[in-house]
Amino acid sequence: MDENTLKQLVKLTQDGQVDSLQRLISSSEVQSVSRRHFGRSGDTLLHYAARRGHLDMLQYLIKQVCMDVELHNNDYKRPLHEAASMSHQACVSYLLQEGANVDSLKKADWTPLMMACTRRNLDVVQELLCHGADPALRNKDGWNSFHIACREGDPLVVQHLLLVAPEVWRTESKTRRTPLHTAAMHGCEDVVRILLERCGYAPDSTDSCGVTPFMDAVRNGHISVARLLLEKHRASPTAADVLGAQAVHQVAVTGQEEALRFLVRDLKVDVNQRATDVQLTALHYAAKEGHTSTIKTLLELGADLHVRDKKGRTALHMACIGQHADAVGTLLQLGLRDSEDACGTTARQHVRKADVVRVFECGSPDPT
Repeated sequence: MDENTLKQLVKLTQDGQVDSLQRLISSSEVQSVSRRHFGRSGDTLLHYAARRGHLDMLQYLIKQVCMDVELHNNDYKRPLHEAASMSHQACVSYLLQEGANVDSLKKADWTPLMMACTRRNLDVVQELLCHGADPALRNKDGWNSFHIACREGDPLVVQHLLLVAPEVWRTESKTRRTPLHTAAMHGCEDVVRILLERCGYAPDSTDSCGVTPFMDAVRNGHISVARLLLEKHRASPTAADVLGAQAVHQVAVTGQEEALRFLVRDLKVDVNQRATDVQLTALHYAAKEGHTSTIKTLLELGADLHVRDKKGRTALHMACIGQHADAVGTLLQLGLRDSEDACGTTARQHVRKADVVRVFECGSPDPT
């Protein structure tokens, strides 16, 4: 077949034009078409049909063209992966009836069930489970289907997985993150509620970096989830990660200002609490990230503008280290003067970018 004909094959398959495809494929060419891979992805016509949800096309390709349901593309995706990931239940059902391996693995060890759990479609998940899909299988990062369902936040899928496999929640990724971490990080409040009611997660369970589900929730701005963890799971708002950083420091890094107000005003967390061996405050973190609005919010909440870390560095040093012109300008306008740290280095000596240099040169106060 020439190049134009091959392109026509792909388009007709994607459009679900079975009759036109059948007219284009002569009996002598069936064997060639049945094994053909297309493009950089290495997709077959079966992949295209499954991805688009064309059941009649799948039936024609499998029955008339004799294509193998286990053909894989360059990512080792089978047609079942494609149909499951796009929530095409009828295609999933048909491929399974035709002998597709329900737990086949694509690259990174993702199963069709994992792919299905990236969508909010309980019917497809049930179809795969009814055909023996194993929800406990883990991909290369250590995630199982339950992790993925908790990230997507569909309560129906999460509840069904727990019904079919009551112990599936007892899993951690390779970085020791639990499904509760995942749901909290993504703000899936309904799922967090289910996990707290039906699963036995220990309060303030930590991943390999010492991060708790409460930290995940608050540093991503999910205050309602953070409240739920406080009320129903006895989470600690002052727990520290392996470096010694608490939620207030992590929130300053991500610039979640409402979360800062929640921690300091509602939970009475010390806004000047120090973290790590270097004794950094939330203000240091916000300045290093260049969050000018967060800097102002911290000062409104009582942060000490002139605070120094163990190395004698102020927030101005951190803003200059981060090369953040706006943050430097804000700190100077608020009255923070340049000065030497414990090693005799001024904040300005850290400056490398021209726009930060101009902030110091355009009428800013001279170092004292």
